[in-house]
Amino acid sequence: MVKLGKVRYCKKCVVPSSSAIPVEFDEEGNCSACSVSEQKFEVDWERREKMLGQLLEQYRSKDKTNYDCIIPVSGGKDSYYQIHVIKNVYGMNPLLVTYNSNNWTETGYRNLHNMRDVFGCDHIFFTPSIDLLKRMNRLCFRKMGDMNWHGHCGIYTVPFQISVKYNVPLLFYGEHGFMDLGGMHSYNDFIEHTARYRKEHTLRGYDWYDMLGDEIDPIEENELLWAKFPSDEELKRVGVRGIFLGNYLQWMPNEHTKLVIEKYGFEVSNEKFDRTYRSMSNLDDMHENGIHDYLKYIKFGYGRCTDHVCKDIRDGKMTREEGIDLVKQYDHIKPRDLYRWLEYVNMTEEEFDRICDTFRDKRVWEQLPDRTWIKDNLWDEKETYERV
Repeated sequence: MVKLGKVRYCKKCVVPSSSAIPVEFDEEGNCSACSVSEQKFEVDWERREKMLGQLLEQYRSKDKTNYDCIIPVSGGKDSYYQIHVIKNVYGMNPLLVTYNSNNWTETGYRNLHNMRDVFGCDHIFFTPSIDLLKRMNRLCFRKMGDMNWHGHCGIYTVPFQISVKYNVPLLFYGEHGFMDLGGMHSYNDFIEHTARYRKEHTLRGYDWYDMLGDEIDPIEENELLWAKFPSDEELKRVGVRGIFLGNYLQWMPNEHTKLVIEKYGFEVSNEKFDRTYRSMSNLDDMHENGIHDYLKYIKFGYGRCTDHVCKDIRDGKMTREEGIDLVKQYDHIKPRDLYRWLEYVNMTEEEFDRICDTFRDKRVWEQLPDRTWIKDNLWDEKETYERV
């Protein structure tokens, strides 16, 4: 006898208790992310904008001998919006920094080059060795079930190295992911990016040195110079601060996307994604909405569509019932980009599936005697599960 029913779902959105980003539930069954999201409609955003202006003035290069700040960018909708605000609204001179994970969609690559043209900013574009990236894809897939770990490491490390090298202390990211998706912090906390946040959350507790010594995909320390976060002494010398713009401006991605389309020619995907209904997100990396997200489904029982539905429910863009229908349509799909990745890293689909199964969360999945995997689903949440 197989007993399921170990996963609960938020009564307002559709986030599961098995979430990859920790969430808490109150007595009514509502999640911490929904509770924090409601603060967006209570914050005095006019006051926050004034605070942002004051913050920027502190760091503006008064004699114009240096950049005013650094913006890590992928060329996506958030990148466009961040540059729009920092350069065109507040008149700052930002240095753009991109980590290239080598997985661009065609639309994403056009957006990146268009971004350079329409904003006229200096731009550092960093690409690790492609051979190294292939080894890291395989290694991190086997080690933690996240073939895109190098991308998380790159975008949260290389810009800080540039900050120290160029003596530019202020860096701007968009929204705080763990606060947005899980309600980890309040909008009143004004949480900033730290070395601890980088390792414990964005890098899943791993760091560059954990990539050394593998027998199948050997990696040397001198191949990972880009993955080393600056020392405390270096950060203190420059006075580095990683700011989340979402603490100062109401973060509404649907409205931001309309703005950057109209003002700057940003393109949404002209091809539907296999695993989500949104056409505006994650265009810089074809695998983020694809097999990277499929791995999250295998591990935790939900995917990118669930994340996007939760955001849109909280922002009042859809009902929970509409969201459930979308999750039912998208979350389980095995995406087409898998075959590009298998050829890229020289792996068979059978090996991929076998390794995937080792990461299934026992709170979510049960295996029947015929080796079929089953799980509770969001649309069946009111039933009692007991299957033979």
